[in-house]
Amino acid sequence: MNRGYCGIGMYSPKTSMNLGTLWRSAYCLGADFIFTIGDRYKKQCSDTVKAYRHIPYWRFEDSIDFQKHIPYDCHLVCVELTESARSLKTFVHPERAIYLLGPEDGNIPLELLVKAQHIVRFDSKHCLNVASAGTVVLYDRQSKAKNF
Repeated sequence: MNRGYCGIGMYSPKTSMNLGTLWRSAYCLGADFIFTIGDRYKKQCSDTVKAYRHIPYWRFEDSIDFQKHIPYDCHLVCVELTESARSLKTFVHPERAIYLLGPEDGNIPLELLVKAQHIVRFDSKHCLNVASAGTVVLYDRQSKAKNF
């Protein structure tokens, strides 16, 4: 039995497809919950496995609302293309983590980046869809799960 938990979410996701795809990946790869901060869409349609029946989804109004609800002793891990970010390849995932992905057409706000215990990135030829990036991070966590 693995210890700990993780959640994954997006800051101001651009489309409903991103939420459905990330929700499905989160369910398939063992996340315990998903979330969004500042929704920009009305509905989602790509959750073909009905992941909402298996893991909860929280919507936070803004960064302040989100920060009020980070669980005790849980690390915030921002996934962002910054020079200060560590490589996901060598990253050791915390036992309790919340992964935050930025929007496809922007970045995670500085007020959240400075609160993060970790900022990670991974190499790819081109920018990935935000839900695809989340899938990569969750797969990496799952593949290294023996560490907890």
